[in-house]
Amino acid sequence: MKYGETLVYALVLALLSLAIILFIILFVLIILKKKKRKNTDSKATVYDQKSDQESPPIKPCASPYSLVDIDVATDGFNERRIIGKGRLGTVYAAVLAGGELVAVKRIYPRFVLRNAGLGRGLGFSSVLKWLSLANHPNVLPILGFSEGPGERIVVMEFMGMMSLDFYLHQNLDGASLLEWGRRLRVAAGVARGLEYLHEMVAPPIVHGCVKPSNILIDVKFSAKVCDYGLSFLAPNEKEGVMGYVDREYWVEPKGGSKESDVYGLGVVLLELLSGRRCEGGLIVKWSLPLIKEMKIDELLDPRLMVPTDVKPLVRLAKVASACVSNSRKNRPLIGQVVAILNALQDEVMLWSNGSF
Repeated sequence: MKYGETLVYALVLALLSLAIILFIILFVLIILKKKKRKNTDSKATVYDQKSDQESPPIKPCASPYSLVDIDVATDGFNERRIIGKGRLGTVYAAVLAGGELVAVKRIYPRFVLRNAGLGRGLGFSSVLKWLSLANHPNVLPILGFSEGPGERIVVMEFMGMMSLDFYLHQNLDGASLLEWGRRLRVAAGVARGLEYLHEMVAPPIVHGCVKPSNILIDVKFSAKVCDYGLSFLAPNEKEGVMGYVDREYWVEPKGGSKESDVYGLGVVLLELLSGRRCEGGLIVKWSLPLIKEMKIDELLDPRLMVPTDVKPLVRLAKVASACVSNSRKNRPLIGQVVAILNALQDEVMLWSNGSF
């Protein structure tokens, strides 16, 4: 073979080898890309199931509204706009000038006349601006406020959500919609919302009255805590509070505290487990002996089937017991409660054997 032919032959071999190498590299890249896309899709599914744990964008401070704007938005506080009545005020569906649908809470006049703010020079508008900075998937956003002679208004996000109280105690079909998996999701969401208010806001926000009517449920059955920090408007009001705060609430100078919020969360967990109302605290006296004696079947909501695996509900019951049966100094921290409830929620999400 001549030198020229040998050179051409070697060059062809080199080109073929290079082509093979490039083909292998391209094949590997395609496989890796498909695998990455699959992992991304899988993560997206998990994030969708736990969307209430994603970090929201930065939220602006609450906007002041004139009383005239609020009056127009609520059609003169028309009774047909009423969507709820609570401990502190009446809530109206309102349409702002820009077309935005919001919820407007009109504080009862008796609380307006009593209230002089939180002290230390803080008035209603200052407190609402501070509260409005709360920004978490499990906390209902405060968008604005309005005040004037005899009037205090809180403007909140409106998403057509119903309260946990509605699902558990008012709607005949509500209990079946809140099956055990969703109840665990709600429990974990409420705990995360409280943890955010207690530990991630400076200064911390004490809710003051954690109860089912102050927990809203969205279309994905994620919980949003509302009416947080508004107890300063009615510091000595017992109506609507009895049973959801601890004994120390009535003797401590500050009343509400992080520990009393954890107590209220414990009562909410008992309502989720049993389907019963608080009844001024009677639910605690009824449920604690059942939990202590491990009579879980007698504790659980009779409107739902008892799941095959009751261990997650037993753990939930023990968490509830720890929240309501201990004194403030021995009560679990909200972070400890969140860790357990998040683990329970994750465990139930991974189940595929129909036990829940």
